[in-house]
Amino acid sequence: MADRSVFNFSAGPAILPEEVLREAQEALWELDGSGIGVLEHSHRGGAFDAVYQQTLADCRAVAGIPDEYEILLLQGGASTQFFMLPANFLPAGGTADYLVTGAWAEKAAKEARFYGNVHEAWKGEKPYTRIPRGDEIHYSEAPAYVHFASNNTIFGTQWNAPPEIPAGSWLACDASSDIFSRPIDVAKYGMIYAGAQKNLGPAGVTLVVLRRELLAEGARVRELPTMQRYDRKSGSMHNTPSTFGIYLMGRVFAWILAGGGLEAMGRRNREKASVLYDALEELEGFYTCTAGEGSRSAMNVTFRARDEETEKRFVAEAEAAGFFGLKGHRDVGGMRASIYNAFPREGCEALANFLRDFAKRNG
Repeated sequence: MADRSVFNFSAGPAILPEEVLREAQEALWELDGSGIGVLEHSHRGGAFDAVYQQTLADCRAVAGIPDEYEILLLQGGASTQFFMLPANFLPAGGTADYLVTGAWAEKAAKEARFYGNVHEAWKGEKPYTRIPRGDEIHYSEAPAYVHFASNNTIFGTQWNAPPEIPAGSWLACDASSDIFSRPIDVAKYGMIYAGAQKNLGPAGVTLVVLRRELLAEGARVRELPTMQRYDRKSGSMHNTPSTFGIYLMGRVFAWILAGGGLEAMGRRNREKASVLYDALEELEGFYTCTAGEGSRSAMNVTFRARDEETEKRFVAEAEAAGFFGLKGHRDVGGMRASIYNAFPREGCEALANFLRDFAKRNG
């Protein structure tokens, strides 16, 4: 665990690995013996190019990304991808299918409607408490693509596996809040995108993994400004990228590889989540998990107490005890413990003990 006075349960920007932060401290002053700090290097220079190329290589190694996929490190957050995706690939008059399991999937569908038709192949009811079964999903006749969000940060739900989609379509995934938290079969997707600020690095960089055939001549369905195109010849380097963000992402990728890769990461994340879910189940009646069994996220554990006054007291006492960021999203209330890749197991164990103690004192 990092030598800090609090456990950071923030939903994002979120905790980073201590080893990465220590490396970044050195790199801020001097990058790889260059005499210049990473913040000061030109993105066109050799020193940063070495960082950039290693970041791409380690990203590919972490997820086993096949050669037929391009890796882009863009700006604008996942919210920019909400409109870039349909702008490039949803023809006017065409239809894209969206699986609406939470607020961000809902926002993505809203943006797509500026470019073509959106068919909601499944739409949950608020508050979004579960992921649909396969027999509940009803696709349109020939969707240009199918979009889903793999983890719902606000509501604490997560897909256990990507949905099956119609033949002739391809799958686009907003993986912002569970990217590289477990093994992933990239070949099942046409496109994966994720804001970095939860599992990969700081805010300001967006990872896009895109099948190369979608960059081919004719794949893009309309003329667009250069910065809105995935097929721009300069890739991630058309303008000055977030150089420090890319550097940090590269160090996080190296940290994942050194820790055993996605198999080990997935195992640790399941174990961490179980510590909290087991405590909440043990204290059922005082606390309630808001996500249904079978849909519960390993990244964002969401729960309520018996009334709002008790929840306010819980959040205040928890923060005083060194548990930061447990207040639930403003749209849903309650509590949320975000336990991304870098969050330590001992923080989950400490919070589980606090859950028990608080319930005993207030039950």
